[in-house]
Amino acid sequence: MPRRKAAAAGPVWEASSGNGTARSAGRKRPGPGPRKRGRPERGAGGGGEGGSSSGGGGGSSEEDGPRELLLAAAELDGGPGGKRAARPGPGGGRAGGQAVIISEPEHSKERIKLEGSKCKGQLLIFGATNWDLIGRKEVPKQQVAYRNLGQNLWGPHRYGCLSGIQVRTVVSGPCAAHSLLITTEGKLWSWGRNEKGQLGHGDTKRVEAPKLIEVLSNEVIASAACGRNHTLALTESGSVFAFGENKMGQLGLGNQTDAVPSPTQIMYNGQPITKMACGAEFSMIMDCKGNLYSFGCPEYGQLGHNSDGKFIARAQRIEYDCELVPRRVAIFIEKTKDGQILPVPNVVVRDVACGANHTLVLDSQKRVFSWGFGGYGRLGHAEQKDEMVPRLVKLFDFPGRGAAQIYAGYTCSFAVSETGGLFFWGATNTSRESTMYPKAVQDLCGWKIRSLACGAMETINPSPLLQPKR
Repeated sequence: MPRRKAAAAGPVWEASSGNGTARSAGRKRPGPGPRKRGRPERGAGGGGEGGSSSGGGGGSSEEDGPRELLLAAAELDGGPGGKRAARPGPGGGRAGGQAVIISEPEHSKERIKLEGSKCKGQLLIFGATNWDLIGRKEVPKQQVAYRNLGQNLWGPHRYGCLSGIQVRTVVSGPCAAHSLLITTEGKLWSWGRNEKGQLGHGDTKRVEAPKLIEVLSNEVIASAACGRNHTLALTESGSVFAFGENKMGQLGLGNQTDAVPSPTQIMYNGQPITKMACGAEFSMIMDCKGNLYSFGCPEYGQLGHNSDGKFIARAQRIEYDCELVPRRVAIFIEKTKDGQILPVPNVVVRDVACGANHTLVLDSQKRVFSWGFGGYGRLGHAEQKDEMVPRLVKLFDFPGRGAAQIYAGYTCSFAVSETGGLFFWGATNTSRESTMYPKAVQDLCGWKIRSLACGAMETINPSPLLQPKR
């Protein structure tokens, strides 16, 4: 669909048809908050601001990524349909910049009704429950009252507040210290850390046990996703609600604010959304046509727009030009053995998964693409270089060797092959040797893998656990 451009003082993106890459027509205005040069990977520490950092190579300098693609046609910035809107000024984003709001006429939108998991059962939980300490060396000063709250559960426990509640899905993430559950009736409950309002209860108070999100009580929730301090919820009709931290625009609301404690619908009016994923400080959504959109922090290229968003602001401080509304990921590439970069056309996305600072995609041809932070080999390209646009993982691009499922851990990646075999690359423990490209998990050879979950440093995360109803 054509896009309408509003006059603005900031830069515009040169756009034309074709599967190409964006080029900036000028430097964008600074965003809020300085970012220091040479800092460790964003979000390191498994969900807390005080955790240990992980380097592992893969710096994201301006020379990283497939710059040769700048010779190609410019990217369709707005996707299938869209219009430009000026970014907000002080108090919520940048002045003078521009953002593309995806928009589709009502008559051309698909009508869908998403269905969640058919499973139902009771919730069991075990492990650490001191939500403010998880992933941190100590509880922050402002949370000192909770220092001794939350014990380690050495065996499965039930929550009394869930008596009689049938649970369909349990959701958390490798960067998160909060959890969600979806009941068989499509109601969303949340509990855990809540410093940025990521639980959706309208405040920032820690919640010890699952609590219904009242604002969404009239919606039927099909799925949800957890970032480090933010949450996305997807309704059965394909609408997305976001809440929690929004400093880097990861909620897709068109602005940058410290916290949004109540569920708010994202700035998107395109085709219904069918899949979502959250990284530490960025988000991905996929529509029913197989188009992928990203928003939030671009620091390592994890948004897939051929840029890390980095620029020098006042006093030589490095800042990042964040995507504040969903923007279509328009180019997919492969690299040949002799270093040539070739576009991969007609990619229809079927699934998406996010680690702390990297992204995986599975397409309709069972191919896997990865991009973002390259440290510890988590992208599977046999190198630790950051990738600014989706790059084909060669192992799965052969007949009979395609992937059926993808999963992302904090610093690692998994794929289940179409024959049920499990492949792994990256590192689950950053003090040990990394796996630089996909390798079969030998201990599980002969097993047909049905499902997988990833935590910060564990490959299968059993907490919380859904116990089938007998």
